[in-house]
Amino acid sequence: MAARLAGGTALAMLGLAGLAGAAAAEPLKVGIIEPMSGPDAATGELYVTAARYGLEEINRAGGFNGEPIEILLYDNGGTAAGTVDKFKQAVADGVRVIFQGSSSAAAGQLTADVRKHNLRNPDSRLLYINDGGAALDLTGDKCHFYHFRFQAPAPMLVGPLVEAMSEAGELGTKVYSINQNYSWGRDMETAIRERAGDGGYEVVEATLHDVAKIQDFAPYVARIKAAEPDTVLTGNWSNDLLLLMKATGEAGLDVRFGTAFLDQPGNIANAGETALGHYLASTYNLAAGDEAFPEDYKARTGHYPVYLEPRVVIAARAFGKALEAVDFGGGAIDVTPIALALEGVTLETAMGPVTIRKEDHQAVMPIVVSRVEKGAPYPVDGTDMGFAPVRTIPGPEAVYPVQESCEMQRPG
Repeated sequence: MAARLAGGTALAMLGLAGLAGAAAAEPLKVGIIEPMSGPDAATGELYVTAARYGLEEINRAGGFNGEPIEILLYDNGGTAAGTVDKFKQAVADGVRVIFQGSSSAAAGQLTADVRKHNLRNPDSRLLYINDGGAALDLTGDKCHFYHFRFQAPAPMLVGPLVEAMSEAGELGTKVYSINQNYSWGRDMETAIRERAGDGGYEVVEATLHDVAKIQDFAPYVARIKAAEPDTVLTGNWSNDLLLLMKATGEAGLDVRFGTAFLDQPGNIANAGETALGHYLASTYNLAAGDEAFPEDYKARTGHYPVYLEPRVVIAARAFGKALEAVDFGGGAIDVTPIALALEGVTLETAMGPVTIRKEDHQAVMPIVVSRVEKGAPYPVDGTDMGFAPVRTIPGPEAVYPVQESCEMQRPG
């Protein structure tokens, strides 16, 4: 009798353990590391909003591994040091996938931290979805298997921008280059110089300035005016572009700009009507796509997707499509199969297909060149101006060659 009771108790305990195991599927924890304080907080909040929207789409479709994805937010203050601290916190919290993109400097720190962690902890590797860091070295000497970039670096933006402006007869023969003095800005200056021959222009002056430290761009506008360029090409973003546009508007500077981030909220308002005729090269334009996405985005977030937000949603949707190809049966999560699935994703977008180049994990994305016009669809900043699409360049035509410095070690 005692043996039967003991056996019955053991079977009951095994049954309870089985039920507990079935109910305790490992949730996928995704960390979003962005500046939610400091000078770049407005940009960081857009990244957070878009990443959450895309990840919540996955949850509305059923989540992953039997559980909703857990979304954790980390404020890095926009600094590399803050990124180090928040990365450590994310690891301690059990995060397995990180979304980040608001700074190439932070991206450089984060991708190095992910690489080191994965080498030291092969049983709990992390996956880094870079949805904004555009420095070329991230897919060059810093490339690694667990980093995927969903952003166009300088050559992918400058080439289409110069080509479209030249074809429209609005580039001219004298170009002024102004950029932030760090990896992304230096990449932009190099790309601007390298395209001079194809674009038929001379770089009359090139300026690199401190990042997020200049409060008044009037002296830089005066230098631009003195150089008498036909066009200013810039990769500036966040406050450094907002304040540059403010200074050009106040000075009434009659020079056409070719930009990478002019669609950032506030730029058109700051520039006023001097922005008319300015150009933008980006990875998305709402006016060139369907209406379902922007309307749903507005319904869920309170505003139409702007600036970087469509690109971040593309990154999240590509990630979600990769998850559909992986099944851990509720068990332990391994990001290596997810990364392998992500390599094979083709995501259809309104701009055209987005794929991943396996050699360096650069997303091959269409580039849309737009011009600021009155009466354009989706006017911005409470003005009657918006971004009218001029030309869309398919991803394979826009993408730059794989860099020789990328020596990706694939998992064995």
